[in-house]
Amino acid sequence: MTTIVTHDGKFHADEVFAIAALLLLHPDAQVIHTRSPEKITQGNIVVDVGGVYDETRNRFDHHQIGGAGSRKDNIPYAAFGLVWKKFGEKLCKNAAVAERVERVLVTPIDANDNGIDLSLPKFSGSFSYEISDAVRSFVPTWREKESHLETNFNEAVSFAKRIIEREIRRAEAFVTGEQRVQAIYNEAADKRLIVLDEDYSWKDTLSRIPEPLYVVHPQNGAWRLYCVRDNPHLFVNRRDLPEGWAGLRDKELARVTGVSDAVFAHRNRFMAVAKSKEGAIALAKLALGGTI
Repeated sequence: MTTIVTHDGKFHADEVFAIAALLLLHPDAQVIHTRSPEKITQGNIVVDVGGVYDETRNRFDHHQIGGAGSRKDNIPYAAFGLVWKKFGEKLCKNAAVAERVERVLVTPIDANDNGIDLSLPKFSGSFSYEISDAVRSFVPTWREKESHLETNFNEAVSFAKRIIEREIRRAEAFVTGEQRVQAIYNEAADKRLIVLDEDYSWKDTLSRIPEPLYVVHPQNGAWRLYCVRDNPHLFVNRRDLPEGWAGLRDKELARVTGVSDAVFAHRNRFMAVAKSKEGAIALAKLALGGTI
């Protein structure tokens, strides 16, 4: 039986996700919590303890002097990143999918574990709630018995396994969809408006291309018009939807736009909805200042 060794005591997202990834590859592995040098030596895989990084021997710690290296963007590796570096492609069965999961899930967890803030609060007293916070919620509080520690750890690992599985599935769709979005952009007559035939993940792809202003695609039985942004993580549109549409619904929006099946325009002017593809395209052409 494969034995995976990690430290005992309080746990964090880093080792929880590292072990979750390993258990997806080795479902029958035994997880041992210890700081005993002898037991660490006996482990088949050692995660976040032991003071050694050596992927050839499946040793994945980053606490030693000098750490365990950094990525090209200078974000240091933590245990999850070291495990993913060796096993991510095997788990995903595709290098591009593994790279996407690395960027979306693994790197932020490693950054947090190494004390690096990827985002800073804009409002006093308000903070983003991140995946590391979700894992931290499983750690028993001072009012709970320490005997709950292993049970809660196992619950956190189960949670992390599901997140990894879903992010792999999302990354598979993203990689395939990105290729399709690029092809549709290449074929578009007016590259300010990109009309997609499915609800692909388009934001990252189109943010890297300067021309697109709006995207139309199906979603939840309707068709949506979205504004494109230079940075998909910031609410700054390249061009807002018309001010006169903000917050309007149904007949009122249809009257103002002349689009009979217009349903809704967000008050922050980044999205509008129509019942049909033709209606959404009509709204987009109005927003572009063209004729319907």
